[in-house]
Amino acid sequence: MKDTIYSINGPVVTVRDTDSFGMMEMVYVGNAGLIGEVIHVSDDRTTIQVYENTTGLSVGEPVKGTGAPLSATLGPGIMENIFDGIERPLGEIAEKNGAFIATGVHVSSLDETRKWDVTVTVKPGASVRGGDVIATCPETSIITHKSMVPPDVSGTVIWAAEDGAYTVTDPICKVKTPEGEEKTLCLAQRWPIRVPRPVQDREVIGRPLITGQRVIDTLFPIAKGGVAAIPGGFGTGKTMTQHQLAKWCDADIIIYVGCGERGNEMTQVLNEFRELEDPKSGKPMTQRTVLIANTSNMPVAAREASIYTGITLAEYYRDMGYDVAMMADSTSRWAEALREISGRLEEMPAEEGFPAYLPSRLAAFYERAGCVKNLNGSTGSVSVIGAVSPQGSDFSEPVTQNTKRFVRCFLALDKSLAYARHYPAINWTISYSEYYEDLDPYYIANVGEDFCKMRGRMLGLLSEENKLMEIVKLIGSDVLPDSQKVTLEVARVIRVGFLQQNAFHKNDTYVPLSKQMWMMEAILHLYDRAVELVGAGVPVSAMSEAGLFDKLIKVKYEIPNDKPEMFGQYNQELDAMCAELLEKQKPLNAAKAEGK
Repeated sequence: MKDTIYSINGPVVTVRDTDSFGMMEMVYVGNAGLIGEVIHVSDDRTTIQVYENTTGLSVGEPVKGTGAPLSATLGPGIMENIFDGIERPLGEIAEKNGAFIATGVHVSSLDETRKWDVTVTVKPGASVRGGDVIATCPETSIITHKSMVPPDVSGTVIWAAEDGAYTVTDPICKVKTPEGEEKTLCLAQRWPIRVPRPVQDREVIGRPLITGQRVIDTLFPIAKGGVAAIPGGFGTGKTMTQHQLAKWCDADIIIYVGCGERGNEMTQVLNEFRELEDPKSGKPMTQRTVLIANTSNMPVAAREASIYTGITLAEYYRDMGYDVAMMADSTSRWAEALREISGRLEEMPAEEGFPAYLPSRLAAFYERAGCVKNLNGSTGSVSVIGAVSPQGSDFSEPVTQNTKRFVRCFLALDKSLAYARHYPAINWTISYSEYYEDLDPYYIANVGEDFCKMRGRMLGLLSEENKLMEIVKLIGSDVLPDSQKVTLEVARVIRVGFLQQNAFHKNDTYVPLSKQMWMMEAILHLYDRAVELVGAGVPVSAMSEAGLFDKLIKVKYEIPNDKPEMFGQYNQELDAMCAELLEKQKPLNAAKAEGK
């Protein structure tokens, strides 16, 4: 019998002496019809990676081709859903098979029985091309779904349905192509997950992805359409940082991919998002969120596909004109899946056993982010934030180093900060953002002219503190002059009062840019006044005893986000305290002068 299994090596299956399959073709493997993908073709052997558990699979079972690449189904019903790595809805699978996914389960990615309240936007005789919207429907109370002409289809509409209730497979319109072929278009379409969806043009990045997290928005901003990496060892808060970004960033849609992470973490994400209120609409966060869960106990090959499934869904909603943020947690587990499959294929290993094509795969994934002009003339963006899990917090390992080559924002998490309960545990000395020049015009126009200057001064103070701490560790802080002690005290205020953020406090879990600027201004005002006091002979110890520095640390809790005018009152109180310290110092200065 032709096209049967010759060998099985974990998720890797081979078929001998066949010319039935093409490269990257999706196939069904074995009597159970396991989903697989052709990854190598030669004259005597075809190699397939299987996206399901191959336990019980036997030599001699048939392999059937589909004639199409592994594709995602794109249409209404994606929002509020939770899928596995190859876009199978886990809720429907659980109803059929229980808590554990059985092999050979075939379910539609989208509910084909549910009817949507559709408004058809094209009429017979209209000329359409790829990307044009043919129908809209309310996918959730927050998101309006826009069904589009597939990118590879164009022509004249010869029939269009009336407004009404339709399923994702019902015909919406028929298009006659220039070649004379008739194409029937539905609400849903399919697209190969490894192929980027085409765009009209890539636009210059110029808007920040506002997250409400001060250390990110102010010091290390991420651009809309940009890419960022969050590397950190075990327990440093990668997942929790991504949770905060997913909850609060100003993207329209969130795609959260749990790639090889623990199942209880994905459960936590699901439960939290159900309870969390969307700050834009007041509705549950799940109404603009898609979860792709390929946990550590799921088949390793599907882990490799989950990243591509997530970015394809993100591009689809981008084509509708939405700003999409994709969280990939974590790309290290994805790279480990590449390494495992590469080992079973007996490919020549590169550094630490990873395949030699690891950098090109990372580049191809991150390059699918961007701010673009879509085929239909709308603008949208895909921002990608990938977590990296270097073993032993070693940032010199291959995945972290290669990721740094392709991202422009590097938010390095520090184990010592996490253990000291400083969250987010982003190390300000080794983190960086290359988006300053792109985003500074936005900050100047929308927040304030001095925003960028103040950020530079704060980074300078933190850098100066880092140098001084080397001396302090050796001989203590008592030997430092008061001018340097002021730097240390104000840097502590920046660290504890600005960079550290409490996710459970209503005034601190999310902070708008306006309040971030007022906080920076207050901190630098404190620094300037403290320097003046030191110049007038007031010791830093007297300032500390008066509560000059500790007062500002509490401001983040005491001043609500919607009352920035209270910072003016605070600055007046600060000036009064400084004047009082100065008055107390005058007699001492006079006594010193007389003593001389």
